[in-house]
Amino acid sequence: MSRPRGRSAAGPLGLVLLAGCATPPPPAPDPVASAPPPAMQAKAEPIAVTPVPVPPVVIVQSPPQPQQPLAAPPVNEEEQQALALLADLQRYIAEPGEDLKRELAAANQAVIRTRSDASRIRLAVLLTLPAAGPPDDARALSLLESVTGKNSGGSPLKQIAAILYGQISERTRSVREEQRKTAAAQEKLDALRAVERSLLLERSRNAGGAGGGGGGGTGR
Repeated sequence: MSRPRGRSAAGPLGLVLLAGCATPPPPAPDPVASAPPPAMQAKAEPIAVTPVPVPPVVIVQSPPQPQQPLAAPPVNEEEQQALALLADLQRYIAEPGEDLKRELAAANQAVIRTRSDASRIRLAVLLTLPAAGPPDDARALSLLESVTGKNSGGSPLKQIAAILYGQISERTRSVREEQRKTAAAQEKLDALRAVERSLLLERSRNAGGAGGGGGGGTGR
């Protein structure tokens, strides 16, 4: 009995191919095994963060340090006396005569009592003010000269005394010059008056002599 051609043509290779085709496909992957673990599948929930309170920033400033008082400069007694003296001299200009007379009396007592340079200068200035009494420039210059001495510089009181001494000396020189001119003019005026009296006397004599001569001629 003869085999069909088609079957014999398959041979072992055909059987193999048929066997390969008949081999069942590999099993499908298990969906449970291939799924990611539940932890990975779960959606990450936000973590509640409680804010930490931030304390307010307080700027602490150190209290201002008290300033140390500046050291007071040493008091110069002569400068203080000079300032007080200048204030008194300025006051003398505006005071009436009665007050100046009292000031002059007090200044005289102060010079006798203290004999300080400031009291000498006060008295010297008052002696030159006509409202305080008859001016005495000579005594004023003597008082100022006792303050200045041979050296007019140095302390403020000596400088004030030197300035006043120069002013009073200049005024005294001017007064003396005026007095000299006045005296010279008076001498000229007196000389002219003497000449005038002499001429009048001479005229009177001449007139008397002429009248006496005429009367004698008439008698002859």
